[in-house]
Amino acid sequence: MGHFVPHSDADIERMLADLGLASLDELFAVVPEALRLARGLALEPGRSEPDVAFEMERLAAANRCGPELVCFAGAGAYDHEVPAATRRLGSRSEFVTAYTPYQPEVSQGVLQALFEYQTFVSRLAGLEIANASLYDGASATVEALNMAAGPKGRSTMWVSGALHPNWRAVVKTFAAGSGHDVVEIPTRDGRTDWDAAPPGEPAAVVVANPNFFGVLEDVSAARAAADLHGAALVVAFDPVSAGLLRTPGEMGADIAVGEGQPLGTPMSFGGPYLGLFACRSDLVRRLPGRLVGRTRDVAGRNAYVTTLRAREQDIRRERASSNVCTNQTLIAVAAMIQLSWLGTSGLAELALRCARGARYTREALFALPGVEPFVGAPTLREFALKLPVDATTVIERMAEEGFLAGVAVGVERGVATMDGEALLVSVTERRTKEQIDRYVECVGKVIR
Repeated sequence: MGHFVPHSDADIERMLADLGLASLDELFAVVPEALRLARGLALEPGRSEPDVAFEMERLAAANRCGPELVCFAGAGAYDHEVPAATRRLGSRSEFVTAYTPYQPEVSQGVLQALFEYQTFVSRLAGLEIANASLYDGASATVEALNMAAGPKGRSTMWVSGALHPNWRAVVKTFAAGSGHDVVEIPTRDGRTDWDAAPPGEPAAVVVANPNFFGVLEDVSAARAAADLHGAALVVAFDPVSAGLLRTPGEMGADIAVGEGQPLGTPMSFGGPYLGLFACRSDLVRRLPGRLVGRTRDVAGRNAYVTTLRAREQDIRRERASSNVCTNQTLIAVAAMIQLSWLGTSGLAELALRCARGARYTREALFALPGVEPFVGAPTLREFALKLPVDATTVIERMAEEGFLAGVAVGVERGVATMDGEALLVSVTERRTKEQIDRYVECVGKVIR
């Protein structure tokens, strides 16, 4: 079988030169060495395509995927129940095959579903306007900064060091093109220390509640920091915790962003996911992405349309605040169905069950010798702990016991990292008492 290489040697050399790298080995140096293939694949030359495909499937079968393990990991992707009703309705061909609804006369069903989704997100966020979704929580945060920067003409952004590290990395990547100066505000005992912010006039102040460590932040302190400098307050919120907590709008947010994966989307190997975005009504003309409105047709019936197109980049061109003009329709529809299914009391019950499970698990783990809280601030449904054994080692050994034990996290120079000595544990409504007890028992065995 011959080789097919889509990039010539000249293409590869030019790419490496543009990146300032000397070799492909340098390009892939960010991949942990333990995950890299130390040698070539043991495939004899001349094998047929079916033989090669069989060998690839055999190698892939050695991997363990999420459903095979009892999941106590979180950090942005959560093992929540997706009810049969959500799966069935969300997979209807009318939604799966629907195309961009620029022709409202043939897209009323999808447009109405997105309108209802916007209504739910607006209520969750406690803000007047929500769009028809963005790509994920990280890109929604980027769009929030773009929105905040416009009216002020400022480029400095204060971002909590307890915002998800991956989200901060995406923000920094986009900032290289937008010219934003991203300043990470350090944490102290799991919470953002706004008193440690440097001098300057930020356009936006970004805080997550609960934050990456599962800690409940003092959003009023972030609001005070924003007010002091005339900045917009961006609150990254968890849609499940919203069942118990005050809304971002009630806490003073100008813009709210979030990751919608917990609402009807499985972990799915990391995506595609769903970006939640809501804002105050006076910011609507800078709203990124698609917005669906309700009106009346000539017969006086309810009708749904995409609206406020004048704000989009294809009309405003270089004056547009965003180049996003689409959304995650199918996943947004699934979230809408899930929220409809749960209702207000159901979402509160879901959040309460997660919080109670997390408390039970936390207390049981802290009863083990050598296990201590990583931070002292209060948490809700996710928490970090110190172990007498390296967190990565615990995760590897717990996988052998049938558990996805958590995520290794830490703090470096005052900001959260996805690598460190602590273990971040999440408990969802899917975890039973028997699973939790067995998990704690296995953690105890691994750390002895």
